[in-house]
Amino acid sequence: MDTDLLTKALPKFFLGVIIMGLLIFLPAGSLHYWQGWLLMGILFIPMFIAGLVMLAKNPELLRKRLNAREEEREQKQVVALSGLLFIAVFVVAGLNWRFQWILLPDWAVWVAAAVFLASYLLYAEVLRENTYLSRTIEVQENQKVVDTGLYGIVRHPMYMATTVLFLAMPLVLASPISFLIMLLYLPLIVKRIKNEEVVLEEGLAGYREYKQKVKYRLLPFIW
Repeated sequence: MDTDLLTKALPKFFLGVIIMGLLIFLPAGSLHYWQGWLLMGILFIPMFIAGLVMLAKNPELLRKRLNAREEEREQKQVVALSGLLFIAVFVVAGLNWRFQWILLPDWAVWVAAAVFLASYLLYAEVLRENTYLSRTIEVQENQKVVDTGLYGIVRHPMYMATTVLFLAMPLVLASPISFLIMLLYLPLIVKRIKNEEVVLEEGLAGYREYKQKVKYRLLPFIW
């Protein structure tokens, strides 16, 4: 086991748990916000398991996933705006629960949780298919175009999975107001994808041909 990688990954993981907990439960003013615990459970438990699997099976992929420092100026803007958006979503969800503005029924929360977990499985499949995935926009040494599996349907299946994940989050928190805020993520991901494709076309051999083969970026038959 790569102990150096483990000591790097664990603090980031637990820091994420703490920050998200504060963003949700402080505005809620209570630890009885069960939807908040539900979201944290279905988010962080699979994340922890996936991290252990990558540590054992593919530590290099885990190392790439831990690197979140963007070099592209446009991507830095997208990451910063996305961070602010997520803060707003979680804080508003907590306030929504605290003051009982507009809460989704319990059945809707559980449906959203099921959609979230299904998207998580899709995300895991993308990681299995493409070992070049990192959290930053870059062309890696010896990188090749992946055009099979989900990559034969859309060019960015990871973004497809994470977009559904993110849109499900405010619904798991029972906050339709936060869901409306999260819709602002859509133009951000469109901007990120367009910039990423410019980088890949310039630096990744075969990507132009791949674009001609797989027509859709994010949603089959739509975009």
